[in-house]
Amino acid sequence: MKYRNFGPDQIKISEVGLGCWQLGGNWGSVSDEEAKKIIRSSVDNGITFFDTADVYGGGRSEKILGNYFKENPTPVFIATKVGRSGNLYPNNYTEQGVRNCIDDSLNRLQTDSLDLVQLHCIPTKVMQKGEIFNWLRALKAEGKIKNFGASVESMSEALLCLKQKDLYSLQIIFNIFRQKPAEQVLKIAQEKKVGIIARVPLASGLLSGKFSKSSQFSATDHRNYNRDGKAFNVGETFAGLPFNKGVELAEELKNTVPENMTLIQMALRWILDFDAVSVVIPGATTPVQSVENAKISGLNSLPSELHKQLFDFYNLHVKQHIRGPY
Repeated sequence: MKYRNFGPDQIKISEVGLGCWQLGGNWGSVSDEEAKKIIRSSVDNGITFFDTADVYGGGRSEKILGNYFKENPTPVFIATKVGRSGNLYPNNYTEQGVRNCIDDSLNRLQTDSLDLVQLHCIPTKVMQKGEIFNWLRALKAEGKIKNFGASVESMSEALLCLKQKDLYSLQIIFNIFRQKPAEQVLKIAQEKKVGIIARVPLASGLLSGKFSKSSQFSATDHRNYNRDGKAFNVGETFAGLPFNKGVELAEELKNTVPENMTLIQMALRWILDFDAVSVVIPGATTPVQSVENAKISGLNSLPSELHKQLFDFYNLHVKQHIRGPY
């Protein structure tokens, strides 16, 4: 595992992290025991960065992480999020409401101070108003949180957040099917030493190349109920692509994969080839998947010719099909 600088203080974190949405049960059932095995295999393979949120499984993801690291003390970095719980979202943001959510996260993660709290794709108008950032600054001054960042849906929101003083990190959707952040946001973040967390790196599994147009997902899987944005932002599911089109595009991409590489490996390696990216956070529903994710750090960078080919593919065949804020 290789490690990269993260945030203004340039601490070292693993360049491959673990996205913990699935530990909340949002992608089907992951038992407590299986979740512990996933965390253990991640740690054993050098992963030190774990990304969760207070709403993942109604707090279950945070509880699992809190219990595991209480029983198995390990120097790791846990990033959580606030802002999507029902008592706040979409139009009831108050300082006390945010504080209540932070206290709940502190209890579930069994810590006195949260490593990083990210605004969780909150409405643009709330970010523009700016009060919520001051609330987070107050919590930082009190020691309840060590730093704050933001997870956003669009590049305009990303640029808005990058204007905030003391912003520690920015979490964005960034993958071969969603390359817009590379146009401007990555450069500005790098200049400001704002950490970049790349989420939805495999476009909800499309970039695994394992789906067909007849693939089915469970009723509780967002790839079923949110594929057209009926529950939340469509960009969070299949990176905003219509499912059938995404399957077609992934099939075409297989022709570009280098020898001795899989499509998944190429997709994750592509993200890490951007120096401005601090960490990529694929999920894992089995320990084997977490091991395979960690191995991406040891792969060589993709050839510049392949990067050019993938950029052209995105511009010619992908970006016109992306839906939702981008």
